[in-house]
Amino acid sequence: MKHKYFPILLTLLSSHSIMAQSKTTIDVRQIWTGYFNQTRLTDKWGFWADVHLRTKDNYFNNLSQGIVRLGLTYYLADDAKLTAGYAFVNHFPSDNHKNISQPEHRPWQQIQWHTKYPKLKLMQWFRLEERFRRKIKNNDELADGYNFNFRLRYNILSQFPLSKKRFQPNTFSFVLSNEVFVNFGKQIVYNAYDQNRFFAGFHYHVNKHDNLQFGYMNVYQQLASGNQFRSTHAARVFYFHNLDLRKNTQH
Repeated sequence: MKHKYFPILLTLLSSHSIMAQSKTTIDVRQIWTGYFNQTRLTDKWGFWADVHLRTKDNYFNNLSQGIVRLGLTYYLADDAKLTAGYAFVNHFPSDNHKNISQPEHRPWQQIQWHTKYPKLKLMQWFRLEERFRRKIKNNDELADGYNFNFRLRYNILSQFPLSKKRFQPNTFSFVLSNEVFVNFGKQIVYNAYDQNRFFAGFHYHVNKHDNLQFGYMNVYQQLASGNQFRSTHAARVFYFHNLDLRKNTQH
């Protein structure tokens, strides 16, 4: 097995501990649930859909976010694809909008690729997002207009099989992933670094294409003030549903 990707993985994972140094850090505990669907329609085209619901604190205390994301995918090859789409994000009532939800409109573009070895699978993506967040007037009312910024995300996920069958149905694999978020745009002043998401857990391979992912995630985020950070300890449960609707497919 080749090891050329391990330096990248180790560098990203170590960034988690480096960025965890701050003057003021707020700790919260949440549950993140998500459903992902990638459906291939032809050799070149498919679509993407994912839905998320996240709690606010103490694992079961209220809701923080709901997300619906859709996209159209173009396959460069079986293991490389481009996707562009739109996401709607609902930020449930929070500190600066205690009695109303804040809507966000988020166009996005992404390149994703997979690398497979006998005892290792890697998935990586670069994602660009355009974030239009509705302005807040007070705790009870939204203001006219939107705050806008770009955000770039890089995600790397690795899977290591835990049985001799190696990624076959009804087996488990160990998962490590890290995702780095960077903000940019005229309205970004103090938090060009947005957040880092580190995840460690397991995949249960339901069949050859679908898997259930569960484990622990830490989200370390710099808030807009620049000198305040939020460390989120999350129990994460995702289901990945992959369909191939091509006729006479050999995949």
